[in-house]
Amino acid sequence: MKPKIVFMGSAEFALPILEKLAEQYEIQGVVTQPDRPAGRGKTLTPPPVKTLAQKLNLDIIQPTKLTEPAAWEQLKAWQPDIIIVAAFGQILRAAVLQLPRYGCLNVHASLLPRWRGAAPIAAAILHGDQQTGVTIMKMDEGIDTGPILRQRVIPIFEQDTTQSLSQRLAVEGADLLIETLPDYLNGKCEPIPQDDSQATYAPMIKKEDGFLDFNETAIELWRKIRAYNPWPSAYTLLNQQRLIILEACVHQGKPENSAPGQTFILDKKPMIATRDNALELIRLQLAGKKPVSGKQFLNGYPQWGKIKLPS
Repeated sequence: MKPKIVFMGSAEFALPILEKLAEQYEIQGVVTQPDRPAGRGKTLTPPPVKTLAQKLNLDIIQPTKLTEPAAWEQLKAWQPDIIIVAAFGQILRAAVLQLPRYGCLNVHASLLPRWRGAAPIAAAILHGDQQTGVTIMKMDEGIDTGPILRQRVIPIFEQDTTQSLSQRLAVEGADLLIETLPDYLNGKCEPIPQDDSQATYAPMIKKEDGFLDFNETAIELWRKIRAYNPWPSAYTLLNQQRLIILEACVHQGKPENSAPGQTFILDKKPMIATRDNALELIRLQLAGKKPVSGKQFLNGYPQWGKIKLPS
């Protein structure tokens, strides 16, 4: 007899996991975040998981907090044997964790105990990790502190952004969950406690984190550009306008005596001096404009090379 499953998730990372789970198991219901204003027009927008759950004809609730009486009553009415969580965005309290007889499993986008917290994918890129992975863990009341069932390692490529790495990890997470669930439900997969002494924490990213300080090294800035793609986007200010840097690479060397933030042109490519070397801008976007290549940007902005950007 297959277990009754409740799924909790909100962000795009959760989509392959919900989709694969729904192919093989009965989903009693989906819990996701409320619709929120998004975009310039602040249009009320559903979380990605809600859109998928509607396509799958699944029951959905969207509580602001799981402690809301109506949400708690619905959870109990679904009578889940197990709750699966992926990129949900809310903390599960003891009452929820203890509701299903098999507990709550989380699909986490890091190799725990490294990068517990809200932004593990960006943290791995920011810190120059060579590899990351997904962890299936049994949840407890801490933040990503529960015992581990299984893990899968994947490499981080030089061209990876948070978006591309998230997509790969989501697929791996979905596959690993489907492989792990039967053994876990049959008592053949013993949870292993995490080594807390090895734990690192990945705090939630804020919009202002995307501002680039060119007093940092070129490698640090290059990692930020990748880590903050697609959100909040790495940016600088050009004539008080936001200039988003979508893609860049490290260029060894810079003009003699050029201060951090000084712009220059090399081989018809836009460059920015940093603390040690330079950044070559490959794709960028001025506020309100479409993304363009570095060469296209120079064609429309001949002043480049004569200005110093703020740090």
